[in-house]
Amino acid sequence: MTMIDLRYVKKLVEMLDESSVDSIEISSEKGMKIRISKTPQQRGAVQMTAPMAMPALLPAAVPVAAGANSGTVEVPRLEAAKSKYLEVKSPMVGTYYSAPEPGSKPYLTVGDRISKGQIVCIIEAMKIMNEIESEFDGVVKEILAQNAHPVEYGQVLLRVDPNG
Repeated sequence: MTMIDLRYVKKLVEMLDESSVDSIEISSEKGMKIRISKTPQQRGAVQMTAPMAMPALLPAAVPVAAGANSGTVEVPRLEAAKSKYLEVKSPMVGTYYSAPEPGSKPYLTVGDRISKGQIVCIIEAMKIMNEIESEFDGVVKEILAQNAHPVEYGQVLLRVDPNG
């Protein structure tokens, strides 16, 4: 049974959103095809023609609907719900650290006011400590990453209220 990594599909969607390319189509040697498109004429869907097992928990923005007797599974692209909060996302895969060193005070806590350019955390990647800076001013409303835990590229680390 062929499995597809939904993180891979999510990264393809993010790459498509950030580029001027209209669609991406990938075929594997085993006959699996993935097509992701921006335009409504092409239905903005991911079509996978190989049999696959879907994980029990899918991200809320990727509902699954079975194709009509075609043996395909379509994953419609939905725009993420617009939040009133701005999100600080991880620019890389690595390990999230909330403080400059073990045992020291975290860079921020919920309710703190932050400024553009302020260091909000560290992400360790390949034994290099990368200081992550805020891209905007505001008040920290949520910290979603856990200290000393892995984070993925594009994962939301914290949410900031720009009007707070």
